[in-house]
Amino acid sequence: MGWPVLSKRVIACLDVRDGNLAKSVKFVDTQDIGDPVEKAKEYYLDGLDELVFYDITASSDKRNIMLDVVEAVANQVFIPLSVGGGIRSVSDATDLRLAGAEKINVNSAAVQRPELISECAQAIGDQNVVLSMDVLKVPVSDEIPSGYEIVINGGRQAMGLDALAWARRGEQLGAGELVVNSIDADGTKAGYELTLTRRIAEAVRIPVIASGGAGLPEHLYDVLTDGKADAALVASMVHYGEYRVSELKQNLHKRGLKIRMSW
Repeated sequence: MGWPVLSKRVIACLDVRDGNLAKSVKFVDTQDIGDPVEKAKEYYLDGLDELVFYDITASSDKRNIMLDVVEAVANQVFIPLSVGGGIRSVSDATDLRLAGAEKINVNSAAVQRPELISECAQAIGDQNVVLSMDVLKVPVSDEIPSGYEIVINGGRQAMGLDALAWARRGEQLGAGELVVNSIDADGTKAGYELTLTRRIAEAVRIPVIASGGAGLPEHLYDVLTDGKADAALVASMVHYGEYRVSELKQNLHKRGLKIRMSW
């Protein structure tokens, strides 16, 4: 008897800067585009599976995440809420859980101190710890044999760390999921980085969430099939009203993917 086929998920990402919803292209030219609490409620009511909330300047500003905004969002949505940005300790993770986050996303601080992943997994359960990876395509080298490098602090600092090696290490340390964000594809709406997503999905056994590049419904289908992702993260295409969450899910359902439908 084989493993049951799990439903593919559609996840919306709220990048938040100074309490406002923000969007960038390839991590630059960031613009404020609205109220994250209103958007969170809109997507939840339209059948969203999960919500990811990133405080995009918490790490680079060396400050803690804004708990009041997290609480405001958590009070409006009754689906898994995953929060990241500036998490450096079990105490930070616990504060976010108390504010209403089901999962916590670690990124920059985990690269600098990998034990953070195992500490959080032991404290709040590995299923609630997500390792978020910001990845840049670079020339293949001895240091970066995959040609994909980890960068931190909102894309500002290259780490000389191979993305596939880091994905495997994160899994070993207790991460329950990976978010794989391609900086090259981020905000372009030209499609996900399928090769990167597929290679990481094949390298680990935990679920992989594809991030960066969604612009059309077929991009989600491609990354959930060819890219072997378990979930597709969207931002621009729903934030600007080009597509609704329900529309994206119906498209995937019609194309034969197992999707949680809300009707």
